Amino acid sequence: MFSGVYTALITPFKNEKIDFDSLKKIIECQIKNGVDGIVPCGTTGEASTLSREEHEEIIKFCVKNASKKIKILAGTGSNSTNEAIHFTKFAEKIGCDGALIISPYYNKPTQKGLYLHFKTIADIVDIPIVIYNIADRTSINIEPTTIAELFNDCRNIVGVKEASGSLNQMSAIKSLAPGIELISGDDMLTLPLLSICGSGVVSVLSNIVPAKIVSLVRTFKNGEIKAAMKLHYKLFPLAKSMFIETSPIPIKTAASLLGICELSLRLPMCEMEIINKIKLEKALKDFGVLS
Repeated sequence: MFSGVYTALITPFKNEKIDFDSLKKIIECQIKNGVDGIVPCGTTGEASTLSREEHEEIIKFCVKNASKKIKILAGTGSNSTNEAIHFTKFAEKIGCDGALIISPYYNKPTQKGLYLHFKTIADIVDIPIVIYNIADRTSINIEPTTIAELFNDCRNIVGVKEASGSLNQMSAIKSLAPGIELISGDDMLTLPLLSICGSGVVSVLSNIVPAKIVSLVRTFKNGEIKAAMKLHYKLFPLAKSMFIETSPIPIKTAASLLGICELSLRLPMCEMEIINKIKLEKALKDFGVLS
């Protein structure tokens, strides 16, 4: 359902407001370069700094401008179960193809609390749901047994975006729930994840090099393993540079250097340290996208 490449969209800002002109161009670029879908209002989209109105406006804008050419997997998560329900119902109402729901952050719920959070949302809506597990940002890991239990108990929980960084955990999820769509949440681990029956990637890097990420996934799925490995190792330094500082600072900086949008971040996100920006520029030049 959500196999292939899904771009974790940045949210371009201008004068502290959403830059919809740039966002439209970004969406058009993603469609042109063959991605399978886009993910608005996720971590990369600075969702935690968006108002409820802005959050809904962006998702609605993406649905309208994608025009059914690619899928929309809307970020609808929150550390409040009620707010996550609100955003997920909204995404369903306006015609999104699925909802990406991050585990509650700051609250630090137990595994039982995580189960109840996701099951409560899933029971209220019909839209397909992808669980988003990223303990580095939320402080709590969704254990493989919890993910498998949710997959087995909830007809519309279809996948998990795994950003734990642990191939052991990813393998455990797939062994406990063979039918689940296992999606990489880390560009550096896309190829390894595909090798253990992963479905694809929600990519940060495809904001700036969408065709290369699409090529990596499709090449592997076509059985051209050596070619996929070659592309993986070419992409690896660039992917690594996207985490020189807290994401999405590097990817938005890269996008501004490439003329995709202005460099505008919402506090508490701020501009990169000069020394790190130099490293990022070198990675872009070495890859051949910045002269």
